[in-house]
Amino acid sequence: MNGLLLLLVPNVLFAQTIQSFRDSMVVISPAYRVVINKTDGRVSYYFQDGSFLKNTAAMIKDSGGQIYSSDQFTQHIIEVQSLDDLISKGRQLNIVHKNPGTGLKLIQSVLIYKAQSFFVLRLKAVAAKHEKLTVNYISPLALAKQRGGRGFVNGNQPRVLDMPFDNDNWTKVLTAEWNAEPVRGTGYSFSSLYDTERLSGVVVGAITHDFWKTGLQYTLSTQKNILDSFIVYGGASAPDNNSLPAEYGGNDGTHDRVAHGAMTGNTVVSPDIFVGGLNSRTEAFQAYGKANQKKNGALKWNDGAPFYWNSFGVEGVLGYEKRMMPEGVLAVSDYIASLKHFSANKKVYMSIDSYDQGIYNKEVLKSIREHCIQNNQELGFYFIPFAVWTWKSSVEKDKLQYTDVNIRDVTLKDNNGKTIVYKDGEFGAFPLDPTHPATRQRIIGELEKAKAIGARFLKIDFLTAGALESTTRYDKNVRSGLQAYNKGMSMLKKLIDSILGPDVFITQAISPTFPSQYTHIRFLSTDVYSHLRNDQKGFPHYGSTAASMITSSHLGWMQGSLWPYTNMDVSVMKQFQKNNAISEQDVKVRLITMAIMGSALGDGSDFRDSTTRARAGRFLNNLDLCRYFERPQAFIPLKVADGLKEDQQLSFYLPGDTPYAAIVNFDTAQSFEYIFLWEKLKWKNKTYSIRNFLTNEVLGIIQPGEKSFRLITGVRDALWVKLVEID
Repeated sequence: MNGLLLLLVPNVLFAQTIQSFRDSMVVISPAYRVVINKTDGRVSYYFQDGSFLKNTAAMIKDSGGQIYSSDQFTQHIIEVQSLDDLISKGRQLNIVHKNPGTGLKLIQSVLIYKAQSFFVLRLKAVAAKHEKLTVNYISPLALAKQRGGRGFVNGNQPRVLDMPFDNDNWTKVLTAEWNAEPVRGTGYSFSSLYDTERLSGVVVGAITHDFWKTGLQYTLSTQKNILDSFIVYGGASAPDNNSLPAEYGGNDGTHDRVAHGAMTGNTVVSPDIFVGGLNSRTEAFQAYGKANQKKNGALKWNDGAPFYWNSFGVEGVLGYEKRMMPEGVLAVSDYIASLKHFSANKKVYMSIDSYDQGIYNKEVLKSIREHCIQNNQELGFYFIPFAVWTWKSSVEKDKLQYTDVNIRDVTLKDNNGKTIVYKDGEFGAFPLDPTHPATRQRIIGELEKAKAIGARFLKIDFLTAGALESTTRYDKNVRSGLQAYNKGMSMLKKLIDSILGPDVFITQAISPTFPSQYTHIRFLSTDVYSHLRNDQKGFPHYGSTAASMITSSHLGWMQGSLWPYTNMDVSVMKQFQKNNAISEQDVKVRLITMAIMGSALGDGSDFRDSTTRARAGRFLNNLDLCRYFERPQAFIPLKVADGLKEDQQLSFYLPGDTPYAAIVNFDTAQSFEYIFLWEKLKWKNKTYSIRNFLTNEVLGIIQPGEKSFRLITGVRDALWVKLVEID
């Protein structure tokens, strides 16, 4: 950084310093440093944890596939202006990349916020006057080795967090690591470049979700810690590929059959990209969640977290296998009412999941609700807003439910003009256009039914269908899948408020992570069937507690920022549907993981069974457990899942007047011991008893001045403790 110092702006109000030199402009903050090269327009970012992204560019691709990269332009002019948006006040640095005599220019912006540990990147492409751009790929952050870029992820165990686009298909988070061959991949919405030992690192992710599906493409060098490429772009579209493993392109993408829709106009704008790197990855993620909340909003829930029972754990399509039937639901309602702590001081929601409408018609559901009201319970309702499950042959000939419009006229279309198959099979799921009036009418019909049965809890499912790209839509002004989905979710929330009222609790199941502002809660992973591991004999090879925690252990920051609570799906006290019975120890592990993740407490058990009732009395009627789940909080991770194997050993803590600590051991051969340090939990310099949270048994004592304690648990087990101050 040679050159004569031309400008020094002490930025007291905004806690940053902007320095301008002959060949560069530099932003200095306690958490980061940004260096803009005035000669070639490239930008370098340096972070608190020691990681960096050097010599990055910005780029677009036009409709013909032509790439325009900022470092290919000859002029790079930096403008500094005031900033005041939904996030905060600050300064905006605009780097204008242009060539004399040509119309196209790229305006790359770095948004710096007062007293914040992060910054935001944005790219605008502006065409010549009276010309129009058509762009379906735009990147405000493009690092490539062949263009002089170099990334470095600091730490002994560097990783790249590779997120699936949605929480479908039991696809897990991938923690990509370096090896002897280059490692390539693409994650979606957000990522982290971090050290798994210290849990320090950089968080990068979109904070606007109204048009672009955001991809994060990376190449790990054969040299450990080095990134050969890291490109964050709007325009992600990836079909499923059954020949590949799930997390490596099999079904972790956007599930699209059509290219991402194009933004058109004289000016096109990228998604806004959050970038923050700290010695605490958790704090960086929390800042990311709060930035999303400020930018997009988030629903609040003023009451305590809901307690609920969901029928899916007993029978998939309620009534179809005749395991439950309406009389069984009434018996479950009565038993839940007898659990005085589970049912105390709140209404429990009886959530009737996917069901046989021939058995569970409106009259039957109303009668169930009348019974539930006597037990101080409310009814829940399940529906699918943006997809229809039906026979393939029915798509062409049948009318969409509640409408006079043919299903085929409402579905999303592929490149050949044919209805896209969302879930394949003779009886499959077909995506509906969220912008079509018939889709809206069908949603109204479902909500009117929910109103007729008095439902106060909604579970909405298979939402990803509405975000698929399509060659046609009813609203011609909507040009991308996520734009359509955002519009559809906004419409859905307004209809819920209008028809059912604003005090209805909304949980989303299968769905993209973003936009997140239309519901109160979202599944962190796909359905969890409560067996401990996917490789247990006699159980499904998916949906285990261990598999869910491979993903969820990285996502606790979402609770309290994107949603009031998270959802780890329901526990079961003995058996999920027709699967084998699980052990009482597995039930305990399941409940502890739900508590760690700040989940709402739901259960899907068949309480007509005596063993199930006995376990429910010990667990679901545990006074301390019920009090905790009234206001659950996500614990802070100390040791998160690493890799896809299920021999995970995890540790977490929750600070407070009564600190909590927890360890979870999914290993079948090794016990797990973890030492918790005062520097994390910050207990007072007093005497504490270490108590098992579930039993209140004293496991040890912390004397004044002691700076650590250890917990140990056996194989396939978990332990949750509280530190209770002794007077």
